[in-house]
Amino acid sequence: MSEAPQGRPATFALIHGGGSSAWDWHLVEAELRARGHRTVAVDLPIEDESAGLADYADAVARAVGEADELVVVAHSWGGFVAPLVCDRLPVKLLVLVTAMIPVPGEPPGEWWANTGHRSAEDLDTIAQFMHDVPAELAAEELTRGRPQAEKSSVEPWPGTVWPDVPTKFLLCRDDRFFPPEFMRRVVRERLGVVPDEIGGSHMVMLSRPKELAERLEAYLTV
Repeated sequence: MSEAPQGRPATFALIHGGGSSAWDWHLVEAELRARGHRTVAVDLPIEDESAGLADYADAVARAVGEADELVVVAHSWGGFVAPLVCDRLPVKLLVLVTAMIPVPGEPPGEWWANTGHRSAEDLDTIAQFMHDVPAELAAEELTRGRPQAEKSSVEPWPGTVWPDVPTKFLLCRDDRFFPPEFMRRVVRERLGVVPDEIGGSHMVMLSRPKELAERLEAYLTV
């Protein structure tokens, strides 16, 4: 992989996870904008029965438009979308935050079995995803969930190779949904790199927005 981008300000395209919304990123957006960056958090068309993964990537590309020093950041299920955006825009850096890593032809719905993922079924939603998120934010997040149409889960991932874009992976050490030991293995097997690590739960953008923004900005000068 080539070197990561340098120079500021940057445009951060922020992609949410499955069944979620752009609201997930609002605290990180505020932090990045305060540092002089542009942010574009996109509501993927997940409720559209006719929309597939390519349509999701198109939605991100349309929302971003023209941008210099573009950094694409994907959370969780958004890992199936972010690499496709790199085929549509001149992306300088791709950052996966505790995200799913696809391989060519793999439907998202098969990723779980293919990677050996096991859910913590004894935990409720907050305990599994947001145990360190302030209560009022966690409650708000629960109201913003959206149903996700089946097509995007059953169609094969259309990427043929991983994009030729510098890629960083940031796992969350306190993640109960994608535990760190699980993600370290998946990142090694699928990207061939050692992931970076940050404290926090799966919804780290709500529990540690300032720290996450600082880590994202720091990648600009690596």
